[in-house]
Amino acid sequence: MSTAPLPWPAALEGTPTVAVIERALERRRLAHSLLLHGENLGTLATVAHAIADRLLNDPRQPSQYFAPKQHPDFHALRPAGKMRQIGAEPTRDLIGKIQISANVSPRKVAVIYEADRMNTAASNIFLKTLEEPTPSTTILLLTTRPYALLATIRSRCLHFRFTDAGSEALADADEAARTLWQSTRADYGAWLAQLTAGVSEKRAVADQLMGVYGLVTRFNAVLATATETIWKAQKAKLPEDLDDDEQVAIETGIANGIRQKLFIELEHTTRAFAQERLQAGDESMRRSLTAAIEKLEHNAGLLRLNLNEAAAFEDFLLGSLRIWAKR
Repeated sequence: MSTAPLPWPAALEGTPTVAVIERALERRRLAHSLLLHGENLGTLATVAHAIADRLLNDPRQPSQYFAPKQHPDFHALRPAGKMRQIGAEPTRDLIGKIQISANVSPRKVAVIYEADRMNTAASNIFLKTLEEPTPSTTILLLTTRPYALLATIRSRCLHFRFTDAGSEALADADEAARTLWQSTRADYGAWLAQLTAGVSEKRAVADQLMGVYGLVTRFNAVLATATETIWKAQKAKLPEDLDDDEQVAIETGIANGIRQKLFIELEHTTRAFAQERLQAGDESMRRSLTAAIEKLEHNAGLLRLNLNEAAAFEDFLLGSLRIWAKR
């Protein structure tokens, strides 16, 4: 009797990247340090757990099988606290664990979730481990921002990028949040149409301004509702030994991931609005579209610096008032 290995994400089954990893695992030639990066942390975590399962569990010994996150030789490092940092002490603690002999498996696996959240001290401590790898240990670094890591850390890892085709912002949220977001995107498109209609009456201008704050309110409602439902579902799956700071960091990370995806979908709505008019021959849309996307990308970037999402969205909409109304 044998135990089937943990599956890869459905969207990645059979891809060249997964094939390379599987071949390296079969030949026992997988690098000791892998940097897994892409747009979706959930996908990266699923890939990391699939790798860990194949490294730690022998399918010929099902009686000794452990789910990856519960395996005695699986070690994890996550951001903690509202600032969502990985500090020096937790990093030292992880290094101490992987330096001792394995408990059950011939190998050990360490997964660093959101590795770009390591502060300077933690990064420098961790770098020494990469320079002098611990025997029989595989380290997996997960990040959506690989270039936020020290160049010296990146250079000591084998890189794998995973593109997640199924990255709808609210795929895991409840129906109410998805419906509210769909109507919010539709109203955002209608608001853009109002801005570009060339109406200059005071009442119309006031309506456009009030529209900003109506959209901000609904954006916040979508984010709060989606975060709550997704967090409840994921909390039930977390290891029992996570402390409060780690749980706060995971919940904050969920909110951050959702809001980034919401901004991406706003970009799609903005492009669709402008491109429809460009195809109709309105070339004046091109400059406004470019300016609007640059503004949106700038504000989305500020979110990574922990700028309040309501402030970022409000600033983008107020900027849009100026961009589109100037046509």
